[in-house]
Amino acid sequence: MAKVTVNQLVKTIVEAIQEKKGKNIVTLDFKKIDNAICRFFVICEGDSSTQVDAIADEVEDYTRKKIGEKVWGSAGQENAEWIFLDYGDVIVHVFQPHVREFYKLEDLWADCIRKDYPNEQ
Repeated sequence: MAKVTVNQLVKTIVEAIQEKKGKNIVTLDFKKIDNAICRFFVICEGDSSTQVDAIADEVEDYTRKKIGEKVWGSAGQENAEWIFLDYGDVIVHVFQPHVREFYKLEDLWADCIRKDYPNEQ
């Protein structure tokens, strides 16, 4: 299998989130940020702990099946308010809305290239 590009990984992650009706999907591209910990953040939310957990599971399953990428590490499954999936160059954050509002990750890096995705119907 050919090496997966970071852009392919981000696209696949977004597709997985959309499959489980994740909302308010945003990507932050860190290419203009020196010494960034990764190349991209993918941020989204689910309406409940059940949906947050389902979104995170779908991202893991979908990326493994579609492009052969496995998550390096994860955290947050215990209470499913904020699940973090580490793919090395891409870090996925799946939030419940109140937790996302509290941390406001999108606002911390104003220099990033931001892309917002429309909510799927």
